[in-house]
Amino acid sequence: MEKRKLFTIALIVFVYIISAGISYAIFSNLGSLESITSPIGLPTKGTEGKVVFDSSLPKTESCPLNGVLYSKQQRDWWEKHRPLGVMIENHKETMPQSGLSGADIIYEAVAEGGITRFLAIFYCQDGGQIGPVRSARTYFIDFLSEYGNYPLYAHVGGANQPGPADALSQLSDYGWTAYNDMNQFSIGFPVFWRDYDRLGHPVATEHTMYSTTEKLLDYAKTARGLTEVDKKGTLWSKGFLPYSFKDDESSSKRGPAQSIHLEFWNSMPDYFADWAYDPLANLYKRSTGKEAHFDKDTNKQLTSKNIVVLFMQEVSANDGYENNVHLLYRTKGAGKATIFMDGKQIKGTWRKDGRTARTLLFDSSGAPVELNRGLIWFEILPTDGVITVK
Repeated sequence: MEKRKLFTIALIVFVYIISAGISYAIFSNLGSLESITSPIGLPTKGTEGKVVFDSSLPKTESCPLNGVLYSKQQRDWWEKHRPLGVMIENHKETMPQSGLSGADIIYEAVAEGGITRFLAIFYCQDGGQIGPVRSARTYFIDFLSEYGNYPLYAHVGGANQPGPADALSQLSDYGWTAYNDMNQFSIGFPVFWRDYDRLGHPVATEHTMYSTTEKLLDYAKTARGLTEVDKKGTLWSKGFLPYSFKDDESSSKRGPAQSIHLEFWNSMPDYFADWAYDPLANLYKRSTGKEAHFDKDTNKQLTSKNIVVLFMQEVSANDGYENNVHLLYRTKGAGKATIFMDGKQIKGTWRKDGRTARTLLFDSSGAPVELNRGLIWFEILPTDGVITVK
């Protein structure tokens, strides 16, 4: 009897231990499963309302505009809106600008008098505060038209003299006015505001208009019914043709330190652009008029992974405007191109078949060019523009 009693107790203890072990394993796995399948946390708000994402999350999602890999948290954010193009001034009085370092794509071309202007396109990143915002030009509209169905366009007025450079009339003809076109003249405060003190020194009134990515996207959603879809439910990306992207070359295959010098108008040295290649970082660092070009809000020098120089025919609009300052660029058709990435120079061609068609890039053999994942900076030079590489 004593042996049977001890056997029974031992059996009970054994069953308890086995049951406890199984229960622990099951509930531990459930806890792990819960941690895997739980929703990704929401991004937070940083300085000046800029969206901040969790940098510790895996970078697995490719930005459709420039191929940079971000987290699923960030993708969930960008998939709720459409690309936003903003006209940003580059007059010497306006430097340093705000927001350029947060753009996915930047186009630079002369607006008037040899002074360049930027079209900065935001989609996968929050640019935060952006500005100073300036007026529209027809050729920038041609470039922005490549970014899908009704991309947002933020600007302050625009060329409106009757003739081929009449940007505001063209926006109306395209069906953009009061829809995806976000002209400050029709929107105003608080989406746009003037800041006379931001640069810490007096500037002309036309150099004081600012906005934020968040305000512009929110206005597009609430006032225009434009999110990732339009009022008809059509995704912005319908018809959008992304570029092909590749990873950076290994350090052993990169070119050596390199300097790129660009002259838009040789009579305006203050607006010459210089790019210095850093092989270690595999980045091109920007200077304007021989001075390092910074973003005011990050206090960091502007850099790019890809420099794409497009040579295009530049002519005066001859529309009767004062001093004949309005320009036109032959953005449609084909021409010469020079692409810089990984410390290397690729001489080739560009082709754009229509206003909404993608600007395609080809190397000297006619093969499409794969770009590095990262900011793409398009430099639009007149056909007689100067490019020097050392």
